[in-house]
Amino acid sequence: MIKKFISNLLAKATGNSQSSGKPSLGKRVDVPVNTHGIDPTLVDDRAANVVRTLQDAGFVAYIVGGAVRDLLLGLRPKDFDVATDATPEQVKSLFRRAFIIGRRFRIVHVVYGRGREHEVIEVSTFRAYLDNAAAEQVAGNEKTSKSELAGMKHAVDSTGRVLRDNVWGPQEEDAVRRDFTINAMYYDPQTQVLVDYHGGIKDAKNKSLKMIGDAGVRYREDPVRIIRAVRFAAKLAPLGFKVDSKTAAPLRKCLPLLADVPQSRLFDEMLKLLQTGHALASIAQLRKLGLERGIYPLLDLVVERADHAFVTTALQDTDRRVGEGKPVAPSFLLACVLWADVRDGWAARQADGQHAHPALQDAIDDVFNARIGDVSGRGKLAADMREIWMMQPRFEKRVGSAPFGLVQQERFRAAFDFMRLRADIGEVEEVLADWWQEFSTGDDAIREDLVDQVRKENLKRPRVVRAPRPASAPRHLPGDTDTDSAASTDPVQPRITFGDDGVSEDGSAPKKRRRRRRGGAGRGAGDSQGQGGPADSN
Repeated sequence: MIKKFISNLLAKATGNSQSSGKPSLGKRVDVPVNTHGIDPTLVDDRAANVVRTLQDAGFVAYIVGGAVRDLLLGLRPKDFDVATDATPEQVKSLFRRAFIIGRRFRIVHVVYGRGREHEVIEVSTFRAYLDNAAAEQVAGNEKTSKSELAGMKHAVDSTGRVLRDNVWGPQEEDAVRRDFTINAMYYDPQTQVLVDYHGGIKDAKNKSLKMIGDAGVRYREDPVRIIRAVRFAAKLAPLGFKVDSKTAAPLRKCLPLLADVPQSRLFDEMLKLLQTGHALASIAQLRKLGLERGIYPLLDLVVERADHAFVTTALQDTDRRVGEGKPVAPSFLLACVLWADVRDGWAARQADGQHAHPALQDAIDDVFNARIGDVSGRGKLAADMREIWMMQPRFEKRVGSAPFGLVQQERFRAAFDFMRLRADIGEVEEVLADWWQEFSTGDDAIREDLVDQVRKENLKRPRVVRAPRPASAPRHLPGDTDTDSAASTDPVQPRITFGDDGVSEDGSAPKKRRRRRRGGAGRGAGDSQGQGGPADSN
């Protein structure tokens, strides 16, 4: 009692009283198929199987959330979630491959298939809607109060953000604790009945994105709802949806609440904004809602550079690939966004006399330290970005064994797609991208002919007589002319080459070498995956 009284006093002192914003539980409405018109063929068989298995075991179960919204709008959902009155342990016992995950919310992942073709159906237990003013309060966050949170089922931090919410409850309370009305509907694929508590069908018909309850209170409960509002607005904008005025009004005021959200979660939410097929629309919504700065530093940079030709092209390409059902990798898009920093830092280091290869490595390290930090763990994402950047100058080397070795690299396709985008905006010659396209998809004979063609073209180039280089002058790369050397200092368009173009400094042709023929024609760029091909799993 004393703890509850103190919590209420603290909530009033900080303006975070949750009880005043508790929404109505709504009224259950069962909508038949002849009214909602959902096409059952759009329902994933595996999601329907999860619902059927739970119902056969005596539990209540529905498809829920964004999948129901998309079904109602005639769209085929990409992900299916299921809600049930079974506990996580009871759900897990019914499926051969099921895993309980999460701390803040304990849910079950039911897995079908293996490898890249696997499908995950997320199953959550109906949760009670609790008055957060009465929750146990901790002074820190998930990390600093980890031991204190271990024994809690319902806890908030000093701002009212929910840190633990594992209290089961009835379906009507589960509905009210969801964020938007159009995401709070339940669909039974067996009976084809849709259950609506908060007028979701009406809002869908009126094309309105509306928060359940007081929007300011709901943003304090979970500030990530700010980003979700942007994402849903971007996704549904082509269908004519607009953010409800009361839902949009507190967005900017609540933006500072995101400072308490773990950086890793913000990073994941940023990727959802940029990699769900609506990247350009998401940026437009961020600007429209006044949220172009303050959500996450790297996202701020994406919005800032979204009008730059290279980044615009990359965002358009990502949206296109998602729309075509092709894989996309966060490493590729982030490499595009940060390329200007890498390119300019590389050019500056070369202008100071540093050799091209270590200059590029050091420039990449500087960008990682300044822009990425440790949020990605410097793991696969960072490694893939580094490979994409490090391969760019290697595309200039098209004689000898260099092209044969490059096309066999695991990340060749991602690096080639990156170079192709650079060619699209005129940063490198289009003929270079066309040459590599033909080389990567050709057989051994075609590859040999292409390399011979480059060698002959190099022999026809006029010989350049150079003045002796002073000992104090910076070392130029083999094959650079005086004009090229001047251009390499340009921070906007640096000369991208590592040297050996098939001609020695005195203009003579290189000695012929026996080259081992290589098999596997078409490997690398020959797959049609793009952005890293089958190796990508992000």
